[in-house]
Amino acid sequence: MALALGGRTLYFGEPARGSFQSLEARELEESMSQEPTDIRIDSAGPADRAEQVALYAVCFDKADGARVLPWRYRASPHGPSISFLARDAQDVTLSGYACSPRIVVPNGREDQAALVGETGDVMTHPDHRGRGVFSSLDRAAMEATREAGWACVFGLPNRQSAGIFTGKLGWSEVGQIRPFTFVLRADRVGRAERFRAGRVASWLTPLAVRRGRAVRRNLSAQADRRRVEPLERFGIDVTNLWKRVAPRWPWMVRRDADWLNWRFLDAPSGRFRALGIHQGGTLTAYAVVQVPEAGSGVGCLVDVLALDDADLAAAVEAALGYLEAQGASVVKSHAIVGSWWESRLLAFAFQPPKAEDQKIVIAFVHDADHPLGKAVLEPHTWYFTDGDRDDELVG
Repeated sequence: MALALGGRTLYFGEPARGSFQSLEARELEESMSQEPTDIRIDSAGPADRAEQVALYAVCFDKADGARVLPWRYRASPHGPSISFLARDAQDVTLSGYACSPRIVVPNGREDQAALVGETGDVMTHPDHRGRGVFSSLDRAAMEATREAGWACVFGLPNRQSAGIFTGKLGWSEVGQIRPFTFVLRADRVGRAERFRAGRVASWLTPLAVRRGRAVRRNLSAQADRRRVEPLERFGIDVTNLWKRVAPRWPWMVRRDADWLNWRFLDAPSGRFRALGIHQGGTLTAYAVVQVPEAGSGVGCLVDVLALDDADLAAAVEAALGYLEAQGASVVKSHAIVGSWWESRLLAFAFQPPKAEDQKIVIAFVHDADHPLGKAVLEPHTWYFTDGDRDDELVG
């Protein structure tokens, strides 16, 4: 999720960059705290897409909005996003806000499945900051998601922005999410990525590589007699796999073929690759990776699902091997603090960040009696990977 104000962009769930680091929380709060008197909030749909694309371009300096926004806001098999535009009395578009839905199935119980939302792009035109637009948009979005019957909404802001949500807007801080890094090569890219965790971590990059190689040998041994194949599309076999795994988790997005194909293989960037793990004739795991951008050397382990520990080992090793062959020096993945996925990443020799490098998980509950209204307050119990985040790409 991203927030653009005054020509500067804060990436919710990602570190602040460049000049954004100097933006004071006080300044951000002042820009959101003044209640507008001359602004109307309109529900947005396909007819408003050109305005949303224009905001996206000016706020985030990206030219791909015409491809990304229709995919994100309308194409998901879990339903369209709930989105709004703020306009002034002269019909000038000032800001936009969207919440994207996903169907979450608690403990595999389809009779308890419900829509939940994640806050998406908040885009305020740089000429119109400081007018309290964000607060009005958030309130409209939460009311609309409540009326639509969504059980709850969550978001992943950075620490600076989280206080705005958890203050006057009524959200709750419920957890943290952190980035982890597997080091494939002790080259310039590998050392630079580890430098994010501190000078000592950068010096110890060769040690991280050696530990990673030892772990990969163990993963390969566990993956004995399992076959790795690229998946051009997800099919009914992955839906069957998800149905076998889902009962273990109080919070898990419905990972059926339709959703996985939309989320990864139909994504506008074209940078995801899916790898299937087979034992005999049965799909027992998959991994989704994000290939490095040209010259970056940074790949990502975006999603994984496995029937058991040996299948998970095979999937992770297949992902690491594929990204190494694609020129990655490091592989990044995010995990919620205290979660199963965090424990697995650490066991697989993914290196932790510095202590303060964490973003906040926030929640807004509509139905406190629904199982998901309870589970949203305990994100360490979720099945949650980078594939569950609103942003198409990691980083």
